[in-house]
Amino acid sequence: MRFLFIVQGEGRGHMTQAMVISDLLHKHGMEVVAVVIGASGRRTPPDYFLDAFSCPVYRVQSPNFVADKEQKAIKMGATVLENLKKLPRFIRSLQQLDHWVQVHRPDCILNFYDMLGGIYAMCYPFRATYLAIGHQYLMFHPDFTFAKPGGLQKVLFKLNTAITCANASKIIALSLWKPQRAMKNENHLVWPPLIRERVRRAEPSTGDFFLVYIVNSGYAEEIYRLAKNRPQITIEAFWDAQQVPARYLTLPNLTFHRIDDERFVEKLRQCKAYLSTAGFESIAEAMFLGKKTLMVPVKGQYEQRCNACDAEQAGAGRTADRFAAEMLEKLLEEEKNCTASATAFSDWQQSLDAAFLAFLTSIPSPIGKRILVD
Repeated sequence: MRFLFIVQGEGRGHMTQAMVISDLLHKHGMEVVAVVIGASGRRTPPDYFLDAFSCPVYRVQSPNFVADKEQKAIKMGATVLENLKKLPRFIRSLQQLDHWVQVHRPDCILNFYDMLGGIYAMCYPFRATYLAIGHQYLMFHPDFTFAKPGGLQKVLFKLNTAITCANASKIIALSLWKPQRAMKNENHLVWPPLIRERVRRAEPSTGDFFLVYIVNSGYAEEIYRLAKNRPQITIEAFWDAQQVPARYLTLPNLTFHRIDDERFVEKLRQCKAYLSTAGFESIAEAMFLGKKTLMVPVKGQYEQRCNACDAEQAGAGRTADRFAAEMLEKLLEEEKNCTASATAFSDWQQSLDAAFLAFLTSIPSPIGKRILVD
């Protein structure tokens, strides 16, 4: 069976999920014929992602968030307006995407939470069998807890999520916790997080430093203040900034690293605790390695508030509105609970292989469905 991936490029987690699924497909004799990543001016796909695929990797303009001047908060109003202004560009992106589908002729198109991918599935419903995967689809589960207050941000989150899985024959939700009840729709599945093999092989230890990952560079100022006010602690931080050296020592106890997959996993394996904006995938990796996490959701991004709420209930750590020393102290008090959570999480992880095999056998056949222009 031939797969084409459409990957949202805004977050590292979706890229990681695509890499893991690619490995699983190859393991079972399936083929990934092309990868299309939704690009924006805010993010550049990392080399480790581009190097993970032997097939062509295409970049296409896709709807994305607009951040404030401090590069911290997401501005929802500006995001909607900016994406509306780029509508002609996105129409061209749909045409590009359709061209690549025509060239590679996949049996299945697997969308990793990219809005353009969902719109494509609505515009071209018979090109292939459509599938969708992402932790956001857990919102369809009856036991999912939405962050409060919700308001318009909750409505937009639900709308965006619905668009990304439009016309999907199977929708796979990734969860930090093992659900006790099934989804209401039999075509909705729940899997444990997709942990990379590199993380699975890592042997955790407890070092004397805190590890930080900030998706928006504006949070670097908070991390700097934290390190300056607490010179007795050591912080190793990873960020997306391209205008500074790959290793940037700002204080004797604070070092910023440009994103490097291998180095990040090594630091995560060794750290005392993990501090991050509330990205799902890295929280899952921290839980797998038994590391406590302090989660500071990106302001204005409702999805991250839901992530933090969900992760806190799963025993991953604590949620805060800023990176502060007092929250670190409270986090360190939870070591016993976090260890117990890591054991339960590891047991939940073991079910992935069986779930994936069942998924492969249940994919609807594309024969008789696909309509291509020769």
